[in-house]
Amino acid sequence: MKKIVFILLSCFFCAALLLPGHAAAEMDVYTLVDEDGNRLTQYQGECDEGDEYISGDNLHYRVTAVDKQSHTATAKLLGDAGMPDVSWLDMQESTPVSAMGDKKIALYCTHSDESYIEGDGSESKEERGGIYDVAQAFAESLEKLGVTVERSEATHHPHDAGAYRRSRQTAVELLKQQPNAILDIHRDGIPDPDEYATTVGNEKMSKIRLLVGKSNQNKDANLSFAKQIKAVADKIYPNLIKDIYMGKGSYNQDLAPRSVLLEFGTHTLNKELVLKSAVPLSEVVYKALYGGVIGSAGTSDASGKAAHAQAQEPETVQGAQQDNTGSSWVIWLIVALIAGLGIFAFLSTGGKGAGSKLGRSFSEMTGGLFGKKPPRDD
Repeated sequence: MKKIVFILLSCFFCAALLLPGHAAAEMDVYTLVDEDGNRLTQYQGECDEGDEYISGDNLHYRVTAVDKQSHTATAKLLGDAGMPDVSWLDMQESTPVSAMGDKKIALYCTHSDESYIEGDGSESKEERGGIYDVAQAFAESLEKLGVTVERSEATHHPHDAGAYRRSRQTAVELLKQQPNAILDIHRDGIPDPDEYATTVGNEKMSKIRLLVGKSNQNKDANLSFAKQIKAVADKIYPNLIKDIYMGKGSYNQDLAPRSVLLEFGTHTLNKELVLKSAVPLSEVVYKALYGGVIGSAGTSDASGKAAHAQAQEPETVQGAQQDNTGSSWVIWLIVALIAGLGIFAFLSTGGKGAGSKLGRSFSEMTGGLFGKKPPRDD
């Protein structure tokens, strides 16, 4: 009898180990509410006090209380999120975007098993999840816009707490290519597909959530990049970006200031709707990085180093050459004037007192600006 019980317990333990990591994580779906109890959104994972949230209508909240029993988090409204000005989108035709130099974006998938029930047949595939198809569609759309995409096919199984540690090496390798941004492609695990289902223009597709890790030295830069993406999307493709969540952890975003995690829909949403969202998002990311005004995100690589300063060099150098040409003309005029006065003084005096006459003549012509008028040799 003891042997049978031991075998059963062993089987149960092994089965628990073999379950996809996100299956357990799906139970940790928190509902975010405001201080009046109004529902804001859902979040897969455990909310912590201090987490921040920017809603679809750009209101900024901070989590002030967490009830782990009911899986509810209460958030206080802090005010407007202060989104960046993207009015330059209205004048984009006059911006020489093509002069920005090489455009390069890196993509990888930390949770390699993530899939979609409608489209992949399962929410998780241990060999290779449907999330890689989404990453490929996104990459192809970026490439059509002229971006070089460094996309990793590496997997980081299993889907557990160590996945980000394993994907970190992938991110490090991608950053050696000096991309302008590095993006981690995911899908959410909240059960309600309506959280992500949307219509952009006249086409049904999926929303995308932006996730920023707060536990890294680049959190401000990461958030700024996420805000830029959302602001551009709100302008050209309203309803495409769902929101921005700032949670615990770093998600390897400490490696680069221009790094963000993208949640392409959720496992209960039809995969075809998710794939459709890759096209408009590619345009949004492209414009957020390379479009608009000088000094936009496209002027440096993901590490923050200047990578496209050469785009401004022709205008800067040309202006410097024009300034130097003007200065040289004035200098040569003065030299010629002095030489002429010297010759005149020498000829008129026969060489005697030529220096004195030269000084007096120069002083008179400049109104005494360059020295005291010398006494006349009477």
